Amino acid sequence: MSDTIILETPRLVLTMWDRKDADIIRQLHSSIETTRYLSGGAPWTMEKAEERLRSWFDEHAREGTTKYKMLRRDDGRFIGRAGFSRFHERGRGEFELGYSLRQDAWGNGYATEIAGALAKWFFSRGLADRFIAFAHPENAASQRVLQKIGMQYEAPIAVGGAPGLCYRMSR
Repeated sequence: MSDTIILETPRLVLTMWDRKDADIIRQLHSSIETTRYLSGGAPWTMEKAEERLRSWFDEHAREGTTKYKMLRRDDGRFIGRAGFSRFHERGRGEFELGYSLRQDAWGNGYATEIAGALAKWFFSRGLADRFIAFAHPENAASQRVLQKIGMQYEAPIAVGGAPGLCYRMSR
């Protein structure tokens, strides 16, 4: 586990990535099941995982936040990624909440736990007065997560050419 703990919940820990983490990122997004609702919709190559890892380091240095490595608190097992990135497609440079979990971690309430904790963390740090999140129209589980943490549906949106539903949360 990285020394840099960003956020802890009762069951989860968010840490900054290690430079050697590209392979676990590739494994996270290695199947159609784990990528079907992401823009591109295809399993990630090692090159894409390495590029995303570099971009998260750059984003963290520039913005003070990014998508972080998510570990189970009890055993340190990698289960996904979660955090905030800038979304520029609507021209406003809004912060966007995002999370992805390993398929074997689905259905345990981890997404709701980390998304809710991240919302509080985001506002406590004063990063902005609002943020957005997206869910694919067919991803009912992710829509429920966003609704459970108090996000409000805003409008349909295309994200990287893929259909999406945009939700928002304000301070």
